[in-house]
This record gives sequence, structure tokens and C-alpha cells, in this order.
Amino acid sequence: MCGFAGFLKAAADSACQLESVAASMALAIQHRGPDDAGVWVDAQAGVAFGHRRLSIIDLSPAGHQPMQSASGRFVMAFNGEVYNHLEIRLELESVATVPVWRGHSDTETLLAAIEHWGIEETLQKTVGMFAIALWDKHERSLYLARDRFGEKPLYYGWTGLVGAKSFVFGSELKALRVFPGFNSPVCRLALAQYMRFMYVPSPRSIYQGVFKLEPGCLLMVQGRPPAGAPAQPLRPGQAHGSVSVQRWWSLNDVVQAGARNPVVDDGEALRLLDERLTEAVSLQCRADVPLGAFLSGGVDSSAIVALMQRQSSRPVKTFTIGFDEQGFDEAPHALAVAQHLGTEHHEMRVSAQMAQGVVPRLPQMYDEPFADSSQIPTHLVCQAARQHVTVALSGDAGDELFGGYNRYFWGPRIWRRVAWMPPAARQLLGSGIAALPVHAWDTLGKALGAGAGTGGVARVGDKLHKLAARLKAVHDMDGFYLSLVSEWEDPGSLVIGEGGLPVQEPSSPLEDSLPPAAAESDQLRMMYRDTMTYLPDDILCKVDRAAMATSLETRVPFLDHRVAELAWRLPVSMKIRNHTGKWVLRELLYKHVPRHLIERPKAGFAVP
Repeated sequence: MCGFAGFLKAAADSACQLESVAASMALAIQHRGPDDAGVWVDAQAGVAFGHRRLSIIDLSPAGHQPMQSASGRFVMAFNGEVYNHLEIRLELESVATVPVWRGHSDTETLLAAIEHWGIEETLQKTVGMFAIALWDKHERSLYLARDRFGEKPLYYGWTGLVGAKSFVFGSELKALRVFPGFNSPVCRLALAQYMRFMYVPSPRSIYQGVFKLEPGCLLMVQGRPPAGAPAQPLRPGQAHGSVSVQRWWSLNDVVQAGARNPVVDDGEALRLLDERLTEAVSLQCRADVPLGAFLSGGVDSSAIVALMQRQSSRPVKTFTIGFDEQGFDEAPHALAVAQHLGTEHHEMRVSAQMAQGVVPRLPQMYDEPFADSSQIPTHLVCQAARQHVTVALSGDAGDELFGGYNRYFWGPRIWRRVAWMPPAARQLLGSGIAALPVHAWDTLGKALGAGAGTGGVARVGDKLHKLAARLKAVHDMDGFYLSLVSEWEDPGSLVIGEGGLPVQEPSSPLEDSLPPAAAESDQLRMMYRDTMTYLPDDILCKVDRAAMATSLETRVPFLDHRVAELAWRLPVSMKIRNHTGKWVLRELLYKHVPRHLIERPKAGFAVP
């Protein structure tokens, strides 16, 4: 886990000037890599890489970056982990004459693999999370690559003097802002999208001319980059002068392949999930530094910890936080699971003052508007974990892959009950729901047993009030889903554009065409869209920034792409059964943890 930044300039500068700028950009993200720093430049080509290292694999100087390949052709700045790099080394040694290894870092493995197979084939062989900047000296070409699901961030764009803008890239926006002459104004279109989703969705960033590379994509700059940014963000398959973007991995293809080879037997599904997830956890437990896991006591984190502990000869270090406010404190559930599994459990109690103390730091952590309130407890649990470990595994992505969000099973049921109503009647129903205060709905929900069992709903009143607002302007299930993931229904009206007029909200990847297999059911459509948008731009962004602000590496076993491929082979009935999500994952967990310790309403990682 590290951070990098760099640029490609049209105007020639001295090597000293390039080094100074690259070093300053890297210094801005020192928190991502406090253990080592490095700079590499080619003044003739106008290219520079700056790197900050958090040493996880190969703590020796042999892991120093930016790193050159053995032949000297390629230079790489790398952020992330390739969990199967030892297996890639063995494959390389069996098919090619490889130089004597200088160390045992995954960066060195990647460079040797790229020398032999090229970058696209090498990426296909990886199991991991990463962002990569690669310079090919022979072809004078720059490559930027991002992992399949977007665990690691990667920004790119144009900034600097008008008419001579430079192509810049980096792990965080704060590194790009250090570039001399940075003059990119706020993107009003991105701001409108933020007001809908409460995060800025890819491929835009909050700055004009600066973009996010989408997950599973490879960007190539072959020759000098254009002097200015494209009018619209580059999507896969598009180009702007010498700059082009393409997909090297496609979730669309995975969904279609899963539909062609479905798992139809419950027992077979459980066996395969046990195998795949156990292997993913095993690979992600490789580290040369102390390692632990987050544990909320919910299905996802408990499953990861259970599989970790099954493979470990020592108690796994687990971490959770607790609140004094009733209804938000999951610490007792985490403790019960930890005691059953025999982990070395650590709990941080969070006061209102501690939570409020995080707020002034959020702009520095996130660089652009980001309004998921769980960023606060996420940062606090990362702080607690960093006191004991350098790497922590998490249970993120279990909801998207195995149908865990309440909207997957409650959304279609609610829509079927109101779809027949005229819009005016739905508006009247929404107004009626909103008329009863939140606390009254909570009391009524408890009396009716709405919070009981695995299919219950925590904080009923809050969710019903949000539902009331969404019933007023939707016309079909897809529109209902969009309303469920939207904060404002007409965000463009809130943002002033050119001439003082409201901006026209741009399209987002939510509107991309669906793979036919995912279009078959309401639940699959929502799960696919969440995986393409909400997961990388909210969940993974939140965890990456919250963790890296404390120099903690987080790993997500559910995002081993082979686990995801299996998940898309499973029918909806193995994910959502009896109005309860994650059925097959629960069945796996119940082999290790008693059912009564897990069965409770899904609450999410919320703050009071």
C-alpha cells in the first residue's frame, strides 16, 4: 500500500525541476506511505514519477519505488498489493528466463511479468488491488491502470498554464493540487452529481479537466498528450488525441459468463463459496507486518474473521468501535462473535466529542465533497486498528455481491404494492407517512416486530421518512431504485451554471446499458449498478481515505475477482431467500458462528 503522483509535460524542464515538482506532489500524500520516498524523472521525455511507500511486502530497500525493470525498459510506481505475485513468479520461471530476483516485492514481479507478457496480459493474471503508473522508455508511452473493482484510487487530468497544460496523475487530488500553476476550477456538473449521490461519481472529479480512471480500466498516453482536457470525461473505448481508455476487465462479461454456467445446487454453492473465500482470505493474509481485521459482528465481517481464525494458529487481532447511544452500538455483537471465535479483540468506545473531532479533518482526507456519515466511524476504527497492526481485512462488498442491502428485498416488495397507484395517490401516501414523527414509527415498528429476525429493519422511522420522500416522483422500479440512492431528486436546480442558470445534470455510469443477465430481475439490476457505482465511489473510497489517513492498509477478500465470479453464478434465490439477504453467505458463517449471534436487523455502519 502506497501512494504515487506524476506528470507528463510538453515543455522541457531540467531534471532538477522535474524532481522537485514530483517530490512535492508525493510529499502531499506522505500519509499513504510514511516509510520511504522516491522520485524518478526523464527530462528529455518530460515525465516524472513521485512515490511514497508503506512497506508491507519486502521491507528491505529492494522494494524501493519508483522501480525499474531488470532490462531498464519499464519504470513503475505502484500502489496496492498483488496477492498472488509469488505464483506469478513461479509461472514466469517456468516459461521464461528471468533475471536474478533482487527482492520479493510484488512490484518487481509485475515488472518482470510485463517484460515477458505485456501489461494487459499481466493484469489479467493478477489477483489483487492496485493503481499503476508505468512508463515504457522504448515506446515513450505512459500507462495508467486500476484494479477490477476500484479498491485503489487513481486520478488523472490536465492542469497548469493555458495553452500548455500538463498531463498529471496521482493517488489523491491533493497531490495534483501541488502541481505548479494548478488552476482547475470546481466542476459544476460534478457538483450537481454530488448533490444527488452525496459523492462525486466516476469518471468525474470535483475539478474541471481532472477525472477518475474507472475500475478495470487501462489508460494509455502514446506520445505527447494533448494540450488540454477533453470536453467530457473519457469512457472506456474513447480517445482524446494520444490519450485513450479501454477496459482490461469487465463486470459485464462476468455477469454474462455466470449466467451461462449457473450453480443450481445449494450444497454445491456452499462448497464452492467456502473454497473460494477461504483461498481469498489465505492470500490476503500474506504480509511482512502485523495483520488483523475489522469486526462489527455482522454477517460479512464475521465470515471473514471466522475464515481467518480457522487458518491461523494464533488469535486474530480484531477491532470494533462502540457508541453509547442505543440503536447504534454494535460492539456487544462484535464482542460475542470475537469471544466465540477466540480472537484477540480490541474495542474503542466513541464519544460525541471524539466523533466531532474527526469532522475538521474530513476535507483533508477526502479532497472533494463526500457525505457518507460512516466515514467518521470508519476513520475511528482505522485509528484503533493502526495502534496494533499495519494491515486490516474488512467485510466490504458482501452486500453488493450477495444481496445484503435492504433495498434489494424491500424495494421490489414496496414497489409492487404501490405501482398500481396514480402518482397523486403515491404523493398522498408519502405525505401521510411523513406526517407521523420518526420516533413514533420506531415505537410502532417495535410493537409490530419490524426489528425482529434477520429480515428486520433497524431504525424503522428514519427509513420510512426517506421512503415517503421517494414515493412522490417515481414511475417504475428503476426510477424507484434511483430515488433510493439519491439525496436530491433534481440536483441540477441547486447548482448555478453559466449565465446564472441551473446546470443540466450529466449522465452517470448508472445509466450505462445492463448486461442481459443482470436485467432479468429487479434485485440483479440493483446489485450490478451498486457494484459499478456505489461500491467504488462511496464504500471503497471511504475506506481507502479513512485508512490511509492513518497509514493503515485495508484488504477486501470479497473482491477477489474469483469470489465475485462465483457470486454471479448463483441465482437470486441463493442470495435472497425468505426476504433475507446473503442466504448462502449466512449458511457458510453458521458453520463457524451460532445463528443466534448473527440474526438481527441490518443496521449499517452509522453514527448517532
